[in-house]
Amino acid sequence: MRSSLRSHPYRLTGPALALSALLFLAFASHARSQTVGKPSSQALPTAEEATELPSMTITAEAPEDPPIKIPFLPPVEGTKIYAGKKATSLSLESLPEVQANNYNQAFALTPGLQVADAVTPLVNLSYRGIGSPDKSQFIMMLQDGIPIAADPQGYPESYWTPPLESTQRVEFVRGGASLLYGPQPAGALNYVSPMPRLDRVFGMQTKSIYGSNNLYSTFNSFDGTSGKLGYYGYFNHRSGDGFRRANSDFSVNGGRLKLVYQQDPDTRWICSMDAYTDSHGEAGGLSRAQYDADRRQTVRLYDRFKLSRYATSLEMQHKFSSKTEISVKTWATAVDRWSRRQLAGPTFGTVAAGNDIEHQKFYTAGAESRIRHDYELAGGQHSLAAGMMFYLCRSPRTDSVGATPTDNTGTLITDAQRHVTYGSVFLENKFTFGKLTITPGFRVEMMSQNITVNNVGVDQVRAHKAVTQPLFGLGLSYDLGNQTSVYANVSQAYRPVVFGATLIPAPGSKATDLAPGLTWSYELGMRGAPRRWFNWDTSVFLIDLDNQVGFEDGTLDNVGRSINYGWDGAFQLDLIGAMDALNGTNRGERLGALNFYTNLSLLQAQLHGSTNNGGRPQYAPPYMLRSGLIYKRPSGMKLAFLGTMMGQQNAGDDGDPDYKVPAYVTFDLTAEIPITKNFSVLAALNNVFDARYFALVDSTGINPANGRNFYVGGSLKF
Repeated sequence: MRSSLRSHPYRLTGPALALSALLFLAFASHARSQTVGKPSSQALPTAEEATELPSMTITAEAPEDPPIKIPFLPPVEGTKIYAGKKATSLSLESLPEVQANNYNQAFALTPGLQVADAVTPLVNLSYRGIGSPDKSQFIMMLQDGIPIAADPQGYPESYWTPPLESTQRVEFVRGGASLLYGPQPAGALNYVSPMPRLDRVFGMQTKSIYGSNNLYSTFNSFDGTSGKLGYYGYFNHRSGDGFRRANSDFSVNGGRLKLVYQQDPDTRWICSMDAYTDSHGEAGGLSRAQYDADRRQTVRLYDRFKLSRYATSLEMQHKFSSKTEISVKTWATAVDRWSRRQLAGPTFGTVAAGNDIEHQKFYTAGAESRIRHDYELAGGQHSLAAGMMFYLCRSPRTDSVGATPTDNTGTLITDAQRHVTYGSVFLENKFTFGKLTITPGFRVEMMSQNITVNNVGVDQVRAHKAVTQPLFGLGLSYDLGNQTSVYANVSQAYRPVVFGATLIPAPGSKATDLAPGLTWSYELGMRGAPRRWFNWDTSVFLIDLDNQVGFEDGTLDNVGRSINYGWDGAFQLDLIGAMDALNGTNRGERLGALNFYTNLSLLQAQLHGSTNNGGRPQYAPPYMLRSGLIYKRPSGMKLAFLGTMMGQQNAGDDGDPDYKVPAYVTFDLTAEIPITKNFSVLAALNNVFDARYFALVDSTGINPANGRNFYVGGSLKF
């Protein structure tokens, strides 16, 4: 179906613990050196006999992190339970610094997560052939556990994502994510923002790069802690002309201020404020003939998009005891979205006179509370996590038609007032008996959508839809020892009926009372990190999506189901570490780590019911292979050669040849090279072999991906 829509408490970190251990060993070694030759049974000297030694200062560098970060989230973290879910942590620190929000690089180590490349700042993601990637509609997108979509239920498009430079890690939860965060069937991506440093009052970093097509990007951050108050802030600007011949320019500005107040050892307050603006051109899609003739040409010279987003949040984290903790969050966002798009022409990839002018606003206020309690029962250690979420969203929308392609105002066609009231309660319990973990879960989603549409000069339409949807899930995990486990998960999810699907039908169609899309996800896998230089994860899966929404004979309706099944496999191997283990050497201490990674997703998918019965759903490639090398020296130098191989797919459910996406292969070469302790050079050659490909097709036509391009710049920190 083509879319119809246009924690953690302050604690000693791993390096700090290692540094403490080094200091302890240094003192212990020093103490032993004073008693060499004396029998171990000798009594300690008395105070009178003790000799005061000269004072000395011992310093030590914290050891390097392991060559390969263990990518699996722990069974329990904070107030959340990950046990029995396919849940991974995507550490961006394992790669050279990802610049210009390049998601192909950021998700290089993640199987099945597909990036639909576009030249605009908007991010388009899909997973395992589930739904359209358009603005990541079928994936729950969050920052620090707070939804970031315009309206997570009524209009789940993520027009904004945090700059990757401002992200400590990205948590990706599949299957059971619907119980943890909310309904979307393709899982959840949670961007975890950094916490202020504790070792100094002030520190800062500035990065700037310059690249092809007048690309300029700068990211400037500062942070520190004084007494009980810590702070972190950044400003990010990114602009460029794009590689299309005209109207693919963009300019993005964003910033954040995060304040952390440690009230006492058990209570912490976190306040965050975000601001963001985006203005870009949309060069438009091409027909296949236009693409073959000149993939850089621009068909839509005047289409523009503007967005502003302002958000604030406040979180309280409190530990009642070592076994019980709670978090309470409140947030508010204001989003203003405006677009001007030329009317579609009579054939695919062409335009007509006049334009559509769409203006939407989203005002959201929400709150969420979570609690986790650990307890003992029947000889086992168990964890109970529960919570509730509530939010209100008001989103007015106007649609106008301009007489010419450049008009910013026009004749008002519709004026809509939309309201969403959403609530959920959820409960999960991790039962642990020896090596076996059983995690049943339950969530109830309650949503009410109300809309009034004034069709100017015609009529006024009112619509209301209320849904109460229970969701169930069960996760299992068995520890095989040697950092290896078997896991299984069965979970429900659902796709809420959104405004654009049923309450505001596309022109020429009529609204119907649709049921939400229901999903069952099944997964069985094994994963392990038996050595610090090797980890792996493999699983088989089946996803059953019923009551999909699509057009049939000009009417939006539930059009049957999609059954997607396949296999994911991933491993990372530090070749130098493996050779050291094999030969009993320690070359890694001098040479560093050379990480060879590969992840492969094989997917079979078929539609059942409706006019597309037997067809293959959109954006469901039969294979997606990512592989490459990442080299990191002890000095901090990082080099990465990252490859992506994508199978042929279709951007529509109906097999329309205009929406065919051919297979493609592309590689990126990136580098981060320290010159001094405080300054590093950043550089990249993206799409090294200048592959001519596209990964996104929408109603305007083919959206070409960028050809070979580069950037170079630097990072200064102190």
